[in-house]
Amino acid sequence: MTRNEFLKISAALGTLSILPSWTSSPLFQNFTREQLIGKGNPDIVGDSYLSKMHKDTAIALGKMQKEAAGHGIKIEVVSAYRSFQRQKEIFEGKYRKYTQEGASPLEALQKIIEYSTIPGTSRHHWGTDLDLIDGGVPKPKNVLIADHFQGTGPFCKMKEWMNEHAASFGFLEVYTDDPQRKGFHYEPWHFSYAPVSIPMLQAFKKLDVKKILSEEKVLGSAHFSEEFIQKYRNENILDINPKLL
Repeated sequence: MTRNEFLKISAALGTLSILPSWTSSPLFQNFTREQLIGKGNPDIVGDSYLSKMHKDTAIALGKMQKEAAGHGIKIEVVSAYRSFQRQKEIFEGKYRKYTQEGASPLEALQKIIEYSTIPGTSRHHWGTDLDLIDGGVPKPKNVLIADHFQGTGPFCKMKEWMNEHAASFGFLEVYTDDPQRKGFHYEPWHFSYAPVSIPMLQAFKKLDVKKILSEEKVLGSAHFSEEFIQKYRNENILDINPKLL
């Protein structure tokens, strides 16, 4: 990590008043390619799809859940760490479905990336990003719908609490409702543990995404042109909550 990168990340975390102790901070960690693309991370703890996450994320989440419980909110994880292989299964399943329904390869890719990431590029690979709902209220059939988190939706109370308190525990909303933002659609359920995800994003930005996708033989990757990858990088990977950059 260069001095400029360190200063930039430190400043971002400092605004949240959550800069970890320098002795254990991920700011000083060199992340491997495998860690960044979801193919192995020694810092992941937990034993299930809902509990696997970065060890620091797990500690911060526990503190936030305890505080929220005191306000009658049961923060529940519905998606946490996701491996490269799992994301590949999701992505390729959608690709097959859309192309079999008559979409061209490029049309299928564009539809997929409205909400789903290309394997190797998901923030869930890092164990820092969580999809959260209120487990203390009756759940609708499909929980991850934006309307459930606003107005009179079942998770609106939790979302209001998160808006006010999540940052004090290090969690920030990733895909905001900023009308100027491009890339993935608004996801009011998706929060990221900034002290770890910010330095991981800085490391990820140095990877050659097109080369990774070609090497990993992701279905549809033959249609990932330089233009497509650059647009995806700028809009889907980097057009996020600016506090996470």
